[in-house]
Amino acid sequence: MIVRFSIENWMSFRDKAEFSMIATRERQHNERVPRIKKYRTGILPITALYGGNASGKSNLFEALRFAQELIVDGKRPGERIPVKPFRLDEKSGKLPTAFCFELLVDEVVYEYSFVLTPNEIVEEKLVEITGSSEKTLFHRLDGKSNLHDSLKKKSDLEVYFKGTRENELFLTNTVFQKVEAFLPVWSWFRINLVLIAPDSQYARFERLGDEQDPLASSVNEVLSRLDIGLHRLEAVEIPLETVPILETEKEKVLEKIKEKGTVPVRIKVSRNERYLLTNENGEIHARKLVAWHTGEEGHEKRFDLRDESDGSIRMIDLVPALPALCAENSRKVFVVDEIDRSLHTLLTRSLLEMYLESCSPESRSQLLFTTHDALLMDQDLLRRDEMWVAERDSSGASRIFSFSEYKDVRYDKDIMKSYLQGRLGGVPRILLCGGGRKSDKSSPGSPIRGENEER
Repeated sequence: MIVRFSIENWMSFRDKAEFSMIATRERQHNERVPRIKKYRTGILPITALYGGNASGKSNLFEALRFAQELIVDGKRPGERIPVKPFRLDEKSGKLPTAFCFELLVDEVVYEYSFVLTPNEIVEEKLVEITGSSEKTLFHRLDGKSNLHDSLKKKSDLEVYFKGTRENELFLTNTVFQKVEAFLPVWSWFRINLVLIAPDSQYARFERLGDEQDPLASSVNEVLSRLDIGLHRLEAVEIPLETVPILETEKEKVLEKIKEKGTVPVRIKVSRNERYLLTNENGEIHARKLVAWHTGEEGHEKRFDLRDESDGSIRMIDLVPALPALCAENSRKVFVVDEIDRSLHTLLTRSLLEMYLESCSPESRSQLLFTTHDALLMDQDLLRRDEMWVAERDSSGASRIFSFSEYKDVRYDKDIMKSYLQGRLGGVPRILLCGGGRKSDKSSPGSPIRGENEER
């Protein structure tokens, strides 16, 4: 689980911005908040990040994607690190970028941080946090490594540190060298953290067409409950020559199919057309993913995905995440950028409610998402500390804050109304057509910081 994370000098975030999943003293929806007894705290299962266009919401998502790729995949020798510092002042462009993650991994909290430039890792640190103390497992600074005494006996770690390139994370290098000392943290970024962009899907779509796959039955069950007309997916066999492959690519694709054997090769011609090719006993078979709708008197009718609406395709992309989130003992953390894209607000809300129904003090999954859908700004659905806002100041720098930081936002307040009136910040500052005067109603507010009210 994400306990909290922060970024500094990344894209529109010039100053340090911290996103916290630690539950406040708020009592609303308390029964679904996961409890970490060892640390005597609660960690929120869900957060929504609102804000106007270009406020920084997607930049936060991109920060997680950048960190995940850097940690999991590493960099080749001499390859530049694609850091994106704040560009609207000359000073920031010359300063390093900083990331810090506090994570719950196997019931242990770790703090992992690194500071970097396009050419090198300036600093890197991994700390194990217990209920009452902290243990620095390693600290890399100015080309030197400080290992914890319990790790110094493993002389290979010292050797691997000396072999860690300037553009490479020590954490990543140890895993590549098959050292298991820090493997749980690396594995969290590789396996537990799942990022879904507005134009991407979660599951490999061949699973959705396999009737024997448990995911397919789970997805079809959810789809049938959402009243979008579509009630199940299937992979149907089609003539190989009808698969729209360019002649220049056909030979490469066929060679790849022969190499993979029975493992399907996925071909995504467009967002709405998806094909599967397999080698079965030396014969190549082609299938495509189709949707089934129920018509009058319960009769089924098959539709190609290219005939489906954008909203239906978005549901097909998102719904497979739901079983993974709701599964017993799930440790998945999903971060979805623009969860409401092409979806009716009631469909989005239904997905969130299905997930929240599975949450309890024992659950360990999380869902973080960005959205423009103000109708989801409802305290019957989300707690105040689960609703965050991103906004830009006059210098173009982004900041984020939670509604729990507002002392006067009560549990019974109509948050959506106050937000849309500009009283809580995070709304567009639109210039009127006439003289360029800014609308008073759209001027962002500032939190009145104080003690979180206990109700």
